[in-house]
Amino acid sequence: MKFNPNAITERPAERRALHTIVAYVEDKPGVLSRIAGLFRRRAYNIDSLTVGRTEVEGVSRMTIVVEADDRQARLIEANLYKLVNVLRVEDVTYEQTVERDLALVKVRADIDQRTQVLQMVEVYGARVVDVSPQSLMVEVTGSESKVQSLIDVLEPFGIIEMVRTGSIAMTRGPEPLTADPHFVAASVPKQNGAAR
Repeated sequence: MKFNPNAITERPAERRALHTIVAYVEDKPGVLSRIAGLFRRRAYNIDSLTVGRTEVEGVSRMTIVVEADDRQARLIEANLYKLVNVLRVEDVTYEQTVERDLALVKVRADIDQRTQVLQMVEVYGARVVDVSPQSLMVEVTGSESKVQSLIDVLEPFGIIEMVRTGSIAMTRGPEPLTADPHFVAASVPKQNGAAR
């Protein structure tokens, strides 16, 4: 068999995809700004970012969805660990997770259209949370694709206003992610301010 130099091809670039990164952080002023600054400096676009309290006092949980390839996602994870108030980071993209997005959609629905809109809302398992003579406000929770699908269906009726939370994610099974993993030097402060 002869060697054919034209048969050599470069290794294909890693495919960019949406990565879901969960970060536990200390609940202190400026933490969100530092994390957003890290993404800005590295020129990564955040697709969605949600922040909320956890079951541990003084600790918040961020769910960050960012478009990156696998190598970039590992760099993001490593760079987040360098920030002083970050306690734990986990890329859960390839884990078994439950992901949810929530949207409130105010849609035009006069008397003639109302029945059709209500049927669509029922099909998607959404619910009406406010009614006025000319509009309905709909709450939908589910995967990002389900939320987007309902929005697409409601679009022809006329969307007046809309707000979405962005994704939140939790790994499946009995083992929790904890804010105090054994491999991280930082620790969650106790309620009286002393470190563990």
